[in-house]
Amino acid sequence: MCRHIAYTGPPLTLGELLVGPPHGLHRQSWAPRRQRYGTVNADGFGVGWYAEGDPAPARYRRAGPIWADPNFADLARVVRTGTLLAAVRDATEPGADGEAAAAPFAAGRRLFSHNGALRGWPASVAGLAAALPAEALLRLEARCDSAFVWALVLNRLDSGDEPGQALADTVVELAAAAPGSRLNLLLTDGGTIAATAWGDTLWYRHEPGRSTVVASEPYDDDPHWREVPDRTLLTASRTDVLLTPLKESP
Repeated sequence: MCRHIAYTGPPLTLGELLVGPPHGLHRQSWAPRRQRYGTVNADGFGVGWYAEGDPAPARYRRAGPIWADPNFADLARVVRTGTLLAAVRDATEPGADGEAAAAPFAAGRRLFSHNGALRGWPASVAGLAAALPAEALLRLEARCDSAFVWALVLNRLDSGDEPGQALADTVVELAAAAPGSRLNLLLTDGGTIAATAWGDTLWYRHEPGRSTVVASEPYDDDPHWREVPDRTLLTASRTDVLLTPLKESP
């Protein structure tokens, strides 16, 4: 379920990153090439981007398919950014939350997306929910598994964890509570990108010192794309990419 992408590098239009590539996120909404679960990502979409001089990202999210929104076509043509995070959604289960359930979720400078599903949701993670501060639960944007995963990650970030550590610990904790869950997470703060591969595909393309793209699947056939092994944490900037194996709790 779902496809997502993060980019940091020289400023490009949203269209150059999401619509123009032959297998970009726009096309992945109806014709993904490597998606293992689900076939059409038409239950919402969103894009978050950073404007020069503004510390907080802007977001545009809708409940319907990306191809059916003419306003997005205009935005994609003119909005330029050096960092973005975008996603198209295939909902785990029907819900009434509309665009609030569409990634990216946001807090301060951070943007977040979850590609996957929590097995046994919501009963399987009731214990983890009980351990969260009440305020974190009351802040949930939507009543879906991805919004809950974001609450767990954000709680760790607010406690001082580095982005990669927050993602890694959250994935291991969720995998123990809900075995069989798919937990590809994606996070950016406008300068760095952190992601996990856990149960679905993840790829990256890196031009040292210039740009990094991290995505559920390649948006073109450039031979420089590299697949991230399953059970791996990726941390990246424009200058480097680091891959760290993840291990399930005993």
